[in-house]
Amino acid sequence: MDAQAETEMPTGSVSDEPFLGPLDIILLVCLLAGTAWYLLKGKKKENQASQFKSYSIQPTTVNTMTMVENSFIKKLQSSGRRLVVLYGSQTGTAEEFAGRLAKEGIRYQMKGMVADPEECNMEELLMLKDIDKSLAVFCLATYGEGDPTDNCMEFYDWIQNNDLDMTGLNYAVFGLGNKTYEHYNKVGIYVDKRLEELGANRVFELGLGDDDANIEDYLITWKEKFWPTVCDFFGIESTGEDVLMRQYRLLEQPEVGADRIYTGEVARLHSLQTQRPPFDAKNPFLAPIKVNRELHKAGGRSCMHVEFDIEGSKMRYEAGDHLAMYPVNDRDLVERLGKLCNADLETVFSLINTDTDSSKKHPFPCPTTYRTALTHYLEITALPRTHILKELAEYCSEEKDKEFLRFISSTAPEGKAKYQEWVQDSCRNVVHVLEDIPSCHPPIDHVCELLPRLQPRYSSISSSSKIHPTTVHVTAVLVKYETKTGRLNKGVATTFLAEKHPNDGEPLPRVPIFIRKSQFRLPPKPETPVIMVGPGTGLAPFRGFIQERDFSKQEGKDIGQTTLYFGCRKRSEDYIYEDELEDYSKRGIINLRVAFSRDQDKKVYVTHLLEQDSDLIWNVIGENKGHFYVCGDAKNMATDVRNILLKVIRSKGGLSETEAQQYIKKMEAQKRYSADVWS
Repeated sequence: MDAQAETEMPTGSVSDEPFLGPLDIILLVCLLAGTAWYLLKGKKKENQASQFKSYSIQPTTVNTMTMVENSFIKKLQSSGRRLVVLYGSQTGTAEEFAGRLAKEGIRYQMKGMVADPEECNMEELLMLKDIDKSLAVFCLATYGEGDPTDNCMEFYDWIQNNDLDMTGLNYAVFGLGNKTYEHYNKVGIYVDKRLEELGANRVFELGLGDDDANIEDYLITWKEKFWPTVCDFFGIESTGEDVLMRQYRLLEQPEVGADRIYTGEVARLHSLQTQRPPFDAKNPFLAPIKVNRELHKAGGRSCMHVEFDIEGSKMRYEAGDHLAMYPVNDRDLVERLGKLCNADLETVFSLINTDTDSSKKHPFPCPTTYRTALTHYLEITALPRTHILKELAEYCSEEKDKEFLRFISSTAPEGKAKYQEWVQDSCRNVVHVLEDIPSCHPPIDHVCELLPRLQPRYSSISSSSKIHPTTVHVTAVLVKYETKTGRLNKGVATTFLAEKHPNDGEPLPRVPIFIRKSQFRLPPKPETPVIMVGPGTGLAPFRGFIQERDFSKQEGKDIGQTTLYFGCRKRSEDYIYEDELEDYSKRGIINLRVAFSRDQDKKVYVTHLLEQDSDLIWNVIGENKGHFYVCGDAKNMATDVRNILLKVIRSKGGLSETEAQQYIKKMEAQKRYSADVWS
């Protein structure tokens, strides 16, 4: 009762009432019961926490901030760190390299953390200088036609379009690219230069990794000078030899209910059972396969035409976009890896990050089974990098095996050469390594920690939504080859697709997919002339372009000259979509130029046809401001095509070498020269 209520009572009634009335007693009992429940609940939580911690491999930093707040500055400050490694990654390699650099920082008194620019407030970079002896390292991949990766796009735009004061920021950049592409390492080069322009202090020279060779070797070579320079710059010393440390601790969870276990979902639990748009990389659409037919007529190789049903998904695509697919690993490889690690693949487990400040709590969705992890989440066919071999060496019972793995994972020139021969040239994946090093039996949970995440596979879409609004078509060659060790290696995605055939009377096979938008587009005006160069499966996006031109003509629109250069080995074997292309040619939709390399004594390729057609090419790109497209092999074909184009521009346009180069760059800027290539 409050004081005001007491004063309003008649004075005579106060002495007549008992000290505690019935209502008072009820309230008191409720209060005591509530207090007891709260204390017991807290005690129970303490017991659960102590049981959970008993699984920990080693003491970790106490998290002093709520994880809802994703401030990398506060995380650095709360945990006494000075190094942040930010990554721009499309396939996981840059993220992997960032993790390795952050982990190595401990050796140099630079305890680090990894951060995803997409999940951070990057304006906090301006505050990093307030942390004494701090350093930001950027591991940045270049993607597509010199573009930043999806997770780095906002950061790239921010530093590009703002006049920022980065004075006091210490930084270093390692770029990841591929020399077979025109815009080699463009993002890393730009960020390194731009940060310096904004006043930041470059602590060490830009590193450039080439994925066309052994990109890990580039990182190792860069690191050998990077860390000593960092030590000199900050006046610190190395603590000694590298100490192998686990990043994740194992928690086996036999009591978890089946409805709480991940079975292959990318992010949200049960997302493949209860599908909800919008569909994207973290929420793929489980698309039925309506058609899966063979395109090759003979020759022993296989090329598939696959049609995915997207009706009801609300997904939209345009000709030139990419279809991304989440494949699964080969069942036999999964079983072999499980046996080599003496593992029960049905065990339910979680791997939990020992760094409590990290936003990445697990390396993949957990809890799950080892079978699911090896099937859906891990790249078991990837060639293992040296840091994996170094850690596997610790599980060898034979000293000679341990020394061998340590040797090929070392930075010594002889070790690097042996790694190139034994792993890369022989195409040994982790299963092959363990089979050929019989005394090496690592625990399955450590293998799951070491292997990179299984990435989606991308294919150029080979249809137009104007003709096929509810289906997406792809064209894929089945990848399989014999290695130097006599093993048969198979491509993950195409092997997976090859098994997905629709059969009468059975439910359609389904595959998780999403659409990735592209800048590879037909000109907006159908009357603009175009030249398309696409040998082999490089034809894929142009099939969609041609369908679109045909659609425009059927609508009564004028279409510009549409020239297709296609090449294959033999007309009788691998001339894919032959009937379609010949029909388009007869109806005047396309000007078809085909090269069959092995149908005569002297090999003929599309490049030979291009060299013959210099007048046609200049008429399209020079006199009529048309568009030029190339799709396919980046390393040889696309480079040769570009050189032929330069030659045509010089000879027919009367330009110098430098002017011809500028002419192509201008075409690229105007989206009149486009390449969709791979290596």
